[in-house]
Amino acid sequence: MDNYKRRIAISGVIVAACILMYLVETMVRPVYIIKSLYKIIIFAGLPLIYCVFDKEVNFKEYFEIKDKKQIRFAVALGLSVYLLIQAGYFILKGFIDLDNIAMNLENNLNVNRDNFLFVSLYISFINSMLEELFFRGFGFITLGRFLSKRYTYIISALAFSIYHVSILANWFNIIIYALFITGLFVTGLFFNRLNDGYNNIFNSWIVHMCANFSINTIGFMMFGII
Repeated sequence: MDNYKRRIAISGVIVAACILMYLVETMVRPVYIIKSLYKIIIFAGLPLIYCVFDKEVNFKEYFEIKDKKQIRFAVALGLSVYLLIQAGYFILKGFIDLDNIAMNLENNLNVNRDNFLFVSLYISFINSMLEELFFRGFGFITLGRFLSKRYTYIISALAFSIYHVSILANWFNIIIYALFITGLFVTGLFFNRLNDGYNNIFNSWIVHMCANFSINTIGFMMFGII
């Protein structure tokens, strides 16, 4: 398989996965645990199927850490991101309707106070890994081997933000919604930059986990758990 065909095939997998997850979110609309199974199949399964046909692509490279300094850097940055999100929430909380978010979670995904601990653990550890494996591993590191870095940055970050469009719809007013989507695109670029040069997803995964921990902390407050 030449590089041109690889670029087309990898880009096609990224587009197909985002479309499939959009359909799951907007048409199938399963409860959260079933949606999570769909996501595992789509975000891990499709790239694995691609790897069957292209032996030059190997998932193991996404998790290979060659420098211990990377661990310290990622953890320190992750803690900073946790605190930054908490500060942003307290600044903007007057514009965020937590009751509406809780109602959407309950009605659309069957996520509530009783199961939120389990959901938050899944989101923080497993969901973050799936998204990093797909968008930063497959969509940035692998695609970047066969396409210019400039375009790879944009494609990966754009797919990451577009994927969240249907997830966040109706959660916030239009201004906050637009800020979130724009912020997700910038976050995608930032996560790509964190991994650039390391050839693994460890940096972005740790930061992504800490960001999810921070968002879930807000969720615990929303459900009155803390």
